[in-house]
Formats: sequence, C-alpha cells, structure tokens
Amino acid sequence: MNVREKVSLLPHTPGVYRFLDSSGTVIYVGKAKDLHRRVSQYFRPPESLDRKTRAMVSKIADMMFAVVETEQDALLLENNLIKTLQPRYNILLKDSKTYPWIVIKKEPFPRVMLTRRMTKGGGRYFGPYSNAGYAHAMLDLIAQLYPLRNCKLALSEEAIAKGKFKVCLNAHLGRCCAPCVGSVSAAEYGEMISSVEQLLSGGARGLIRDNREKMALAASELRFEAAQVYKDRAALLERHYAKSPIVNNTMHDTDVFSLVSEGQEHFCNFMRIREGCVVQSFNMELEARIEEPQEDVLAAFMAEMISKFGDLSKEVVVPMIPGQQFDGVELIVPARGDKMELLRLSTKNAAALKVEKSRHEEKVNPEEHFEKVMQNLQRDLGMQDLPKHIECFDNSNIQGTNPVASCVVFRDARPSKKDYRHFKIKTVVGANDFASMKEVVNRRYSRLMAEGQDLPQLIVIDGGRGQLHFALEALRELGIADRLCVVGLAKRLEEVIRPGDPYPLFLDKNSTSLKVLMQIRDEAHRFGITFHRSLRSKSQIGSQLAEIQGVGEATSAKLLGHFKSVKRVREASLEDLEAVVGKALAAKVYNYFKDEAR
Repeated sequence: MNVREKVSLLPHTPGVYRFLDSSGTVIYVGKAKDLHRRVSQYFRPPESLDRKTRAMVSKIADMMFAVVETEQDALLLENNLIKTLQPRYNILLKDSKTYPWIVIKKEPFPRVMLTRRMTKGGGRYFGPYSNAGYAHAMLDLIAQLYPLRNCKLALSEEAIAKGKFKVCLNAHLGRCCAPCVGSVSAAEYGEMISSVEQLLSGGARGLIRDNREKMALAASELRFEAAQVYKDRAALLERHYAKSPIVNNTMHDTDVFSLVSEGQEHFCNFMRIREGCVVQSFNMELEARIEEPQEDVLAAFMAEMISKFGDLSKEVVVPMIPGQQFDGVELIVPARGDKMELLRLSTKNAAALKVEKSRHEEKVNPEEHFEKVMQNLQRDLGMQDLPKHIECFDNSNIQGTNPVASCVVFRDARPSKKDYRHFKIKTVVGANDFASMKEVVNRRYSRLMAEGQDLPQLIVIDGGRGQLHFALEALRELGIADRLCVVGLAKRLEEVIRPGDPYPLFLDKNSTSLKVLMQIRDEAHRFGITFHRSLRSKSQIGSQLAEIQGVGEATSAKLLGHFKSVKRVREASLEDLEAVVGKALAAKVYNYFKDEAR
C-alpha cells in the first residue's frame, strides 16, 4: 500500500503522524485534530506548497500514525517524539543546556538541594530555573529561614534513638536543627518542609502573612524569642521578594507566553506569575525547518514548557490563540490593562534573546549574519533579488538656504563610506523637497549609467509618498524604474511606503529588516546634515568678509585660504594683510575690524 492510499484511510480523529524516508528514518512528526484532513494537505498540488515543504514531501516513502483521545494528548506526544527522534524537518528546539532544579529529597528529615538531573521517585522537584544564580539565591534564602540539615547521614528513628550520631558544626552555629540527635521531631521538621514547598510553589505572600500572624500570637503569649524568629522570617521574605518584579498584587496564578519571529527563527519567552511576582522567566529559540504558522510554533513552545514546568495555570496570557486547545485553561489575548503589560514584559524578554543571538552571530560569523539580514530584507519587501547594494537619499535645507542632498551606500548590509556622495541642488529654487529629490536621483543614476557602473537592487527614499513619487518619476525618465526596488521610509511611524500600494508596510520593530532600513536612513540624514552645516558655516563666514566695501568673493577666498579663519583675519597685522591682498584692500580690511572692535 503506497502513502497516498494510507492517507485516504486515515481516521477523522486526533492523533500524531510520522513521515519516513526510503531508508526508514523519520523525517517529520506532526499532530492533528483531524488526522485525515491534516495529512491530506501535504499531498495537494505541489504549487500550493512552499519550497521546503515540497522538498520534504518528495522524500516521503512511508507514513505511521497513532490515535489519541484529545488534541492536548496529541501535542504532548508530538513533543516527546520530536525530542526522541530529532526529525530533520521539525521545529528545532535550540536548547541544549541542562537547567538546575531544587529538589526536596524523599527521605527521613528531607534535605533541600540543587540538582541538574531528575530521578523518578527521588523527591519533589521545583523548576527548572533558567537562571542558576536565582536558584542558588533561593537555597540561601531557605537556609536563612529554616535550619534544615544538609548532611548525607542515613537518618532513621532507630539510629537516632540509639545515639549513633553527633552534633555537627552547623548545629552549633544554629544553621541546623540537629534532627540526628533528636533535637527536633519529625512533625516539627515536616512543618518547615511544608513551608519550603509553599515558598518554592510561589506562595511567599502567604508565608509572610502566616509568619506575621504567628509573631503576633507568640508576642501575645509572651513567647518573645519565638515572636522574634517569626518576625525575622517575614522580614527576610519581604526583602527577597522586593527584588522580584511585582506585576500586580491582585494578580495570582498566571502564565504568560510571547513570540518574536523573523523568517523561520522564533524567539519565545515563558513567564510564571505567582501572587503578583514573576517567579519564573524562561527563554527559548525555535527554528522551523519547514514553513510553520506562528500559531503552531506557539503551541509547540507551550507543549515544551508543559514538559519542563508541569501543567499550565488556569489563566494563560498569549499574543495569539495557539493552534492547539489546552484542557482547563483560559487563553487570553489582551488588548490593554495589566495583562497587556505582562505580555509586553514577556515580549521584551523574547526580543532580548533575539538581539543577543544577532550580536553573537555578527561577532562570531559576520558574513553569515549579514547574509541572513539581506535575506530577511528581501523576503519582507518581496524583492526578486538579494539587496546586496542599497542606496538611500535624503534632502537637507533650512528655510530654503543651501539646499543639499546626500546619498549613502550600503554593501552587504554594511556602510560603504567610500561610495557616499553629496549633492548641491542646482535646478530647484527654495525649499522644494520633492523637486530636489527628483533632481538628485536623476543626477545620481544618469551618471552611474553613463559610467557603466552597477545599479543598486534597493533604493530607500527618506520621506513619504511625495518624495517617493518624484524619485520614481526620475527613474522612469531614465528607463530603469522597473529594474529597481524603490521604497520610502516615513519617520513618524517608521512605515515602509511601496509604489502602487495604498497601505504602508509596518515591519516588526524588532526585525533586522527595519533596523537596517532605519540605519541607512539615519546615516543618510547624518551625512546630509553634516554637509549642510559645513556649507552654511562657510556661507556665514564668507558673508561677513563680503560686508567689507571692495572685498569680493575672490578676495575673501584669498584671505580665508591664507589665514584659515575670519578670527585670524581679524587679528592679523596690516603688514600681514598687505602680503596677501595688497596695500589698498589690506587697509580696508584692517580698518573694518579695527572700527568693529571699538
């Protein structure tokens, strides 16, 4: 039976399917609410599939499936199979680290300790903690709050009763309650362990409240030493959790998921909120091997977090409804308010992971990094060619004076400063940005064409539809408008204006595409402003010398060429001036500045 025949016999039930190649290797694992409908979609006409999915389908030689009860069961089974089989075309969970857990050991008078390995039946585990420093800080807090043992003695009631153990240094220092010599009962020790479990489960506020109540009760019964212990515990907890981000005191158990995507790379963050505090924050990168909807990527990440951290809270904040339902969970896509602020905080963490990875790639493998930047820009702008050569134009003038323009060039997504060009506007009178843009674009590309130089794949115009229209008009007159991709970048909302599209394109503010467009736009603006200020300064200096009767442009140029500044002309002696411009003009310049000083 061939694969298509197997697909036609699939049931309309939730399940997990596996595609195998000719060697019997699993190349893809997927989940489905309806197995028959989902798997059939892979065998549609090839032109309806993206390139990578077509490549995968061409390698399918066999198929296996498993039916499950619910969609959530399918999601969790898919997650486990992907981890076990590592199929070539599945989403890659880029997380090879082992994270620490805090474990309360399953033993008489349990120890509380850090571990990176979970063993079945070994105790109750809390975590994992993405920040090992925070896990150690939690252990330090527990040690200060509760004098629990940390020795490896095999304690038992019989051994303790026989007096087999001696008090250790920790007990003498007050850091251990010495259960080994019967100084504390199993029930009293168990109360401390219950408090530790409550603390590690996010119940710090409840513990603070309980300790304050016990303090008041002990004080009323004149048990002042016990009251001081409870007071110190409450104060320790308050100091520790004052450092934890407080979201909202009224917000209790909530999980938050966010997703920042660029191409097939996805950066995710998971936050767990307990009693208004962020008690867990976990980042992960996912890479889709074939085109996957963001909803499915989010569902895959949520499944991974379930496998790491256990069941989700009853309330889960998400940026979109994932491609999977979760039993007993209310999914919330906020529009405003406290939950929207939570989502923003989570997204900020995911974006930070993306920026960190981008900086690392740029440092370690710059060529591959910038190649990826160009590919992202090509995809986001819908370009046919890779934008290896980009040029950006900007106009600069103040109240119509000294109108200039700048052209900045990026090659391979990096500035190519030797190719930067300045332009003095020649044919436009006054502050007319539109006409100035047309003149500069025309001059730039008529010259490149005349010299036989390569044209850019992408032209960026600093401005809105007006500037873009006149730039396109210049390119049409040169007959090259259809050969180039031209966009405008408006400053107000950083929207990308495309010819013929009535709606602006808003790129993700965290995307490398928007960042490289903003970088070249800002560089063009800086370069143009610098040139404009230089011209304006020279103009002002020249006009000061021109105020002297009988001194024209040629004389001003001679004086500035020799003395380098008006200040030095002003301070020069009559003899020095005569050596440059002759006796008659020297006397006029000397007397002018002498009279000005009076």
